[in-house]
Amino acid sequence: MTDFLSKSDIRARFCRAMSDMYKDEVPLYGDLMDLVRDANEKVVANDPELRRRLTELDNLDRISEERHGAIRLGKPEELAMIRRLFAVMGMEPVGYYDLSVAGIPVHSTAFRPTTGEALKRSPFRVFTSLLRLELIDNAELRRRAEAILAERDIFTPRVRKLIEQSEAEGGLRDADAEAFISEALETFRWHSDATVSEETYQELHDAHRLIADVVSFKGPHINHLTPRTLDIDAVQSMMPERGITPKAVIEGPPPRDCPILLRQTSFKALEEQIAFLAGGRDRVFGRHTARFGEIEQRGVALKPKGRELYDELLASARGLAQPKADGSNIAQYMRALREVFAPMPDSYGLLRTKGLAYFHYFLTGKRRAAPKAELPRDLDALVDKGYVSFDPIVYEDFLPVSAAGIFQSNLGDNATRESLARSNRDVFEEALGAPVADEFALYQALEDASINEVLRAVKTLETVAG
Repeated sequence: MTDFLSKSDIRARFCRAMSDMYKDEVPLYGDLMDLVRDANEKVVANDPELRRRLTELDNLDRISEERHGAIRLGKPEELAMIRRLFAVMGMEPVGYYDLSVAGIPVHSTAFRPTTGEALKRSPFRVFTSLLRLELIDNAELRRRAEAILAERDIFTPRVRKLIEQSEAEGGLRDADAEAFISEALETFRWHSDATVSEETYQELHDAHRLIADVVSFKGPHINHLTPRTLDIDAVQSMMPERGITPKAVIEGPPPRDCPILLRQTSFKALEEQIAFLAGGRDRVFGRHTARFGEIEQRGVALKPKGRELYDELLASARGLAQPKADGSNIAQYMRALREVFAPMPDSYGLLRTKGLAYFHYFLTGKRRAAPKAELPRDLDALVDKGYVSFDPIVYEDFLPVSAAGIFQSNLGDNATRESLARSNRDVFEEALGAPVADEFALYQALEDASINEVLRAVKTLETVAG
């Protein structure tokens, strides 16, 4: 038996360390965390059933601590190494996201834990994008961007050695894990000194704001962290009261009694002072906008049938009313969203029976009093008779339209929305050095595992009763 620290423990420690670092760098994020915690405590205090569910699923204590981060990488080698870094913490690439169709020159995946137990311990995820330099139209600027990125190494020598050690030995012991976390944080730290001149920065910025953000700095500074709220509408309304300016529109589905998938909002990206490379002794200062704070409300994960319905409804809503960046048509857009989403059932029972969403099944207390003859063998019959109940499986991934909306709002309200050439999943996976996992298969595995456990327990009860 080894004394390796579990990957989930390393991930949880890294998450806390990342949060502390980001709060030091962006104090407004600490204010956002306090706001979310206050809102969540109010929701739980007013909803005993929700408190019961969260307690039984071991989610209550960590509900406000759940968060994801996001980074943007510049070259394939960085993506391959970041995969190995996240693997030390039990985080695997899940899903492929093409944001080029929203005018953003990246394609992405999400590194996250995938098993039920790992998600309970720490659901931390990092949405990771790779810049698509081929989408820079100016060939000379593209060549210079490639040369600038070729010169940088975003990983410390020590973290590389610790990654190799973890891979060779199968894990890290406590002291090495702490060293790994400390060294890994250097990859995500903010650097106010640009690695380019003001002229080059402006050329990159004119090509696309995100290109300037990726190419112009020593590393892929974490550009946001995200606490999870139980009531994103309340948080959105409370943000101005706390001196925080929210983006105009909450991305995702409309408010519902039974939340589905993911809703997101954020505060506007900060304008921060940076220093450019200069030929003389005097430093040249400028301003850069990239880092912000985001809030998410997560609902039940939808099955392919449910996701297809969701995509159709969202497209219909946006066909009726496109949300404006200044928020001037919010009422019209939200009204259209609610009306169009009426066909999506707003009860967990209907979402389950119609095969639209994933659920975790468990035996209720009633089964203990059930005579052997009364225990059905069929799952639906067990649910109908009250021997088995179910809770929604939380959606752990992302929505391309919502991600694009958050990116656009924090890159500038006038950022282009013209479609770029479609990205290529095969190219992305080649750079990654591994295939990305299918999110639907992961959710199905979680649901199947709970069903099998219930049916085994029923069989055991029958054996004991017999």
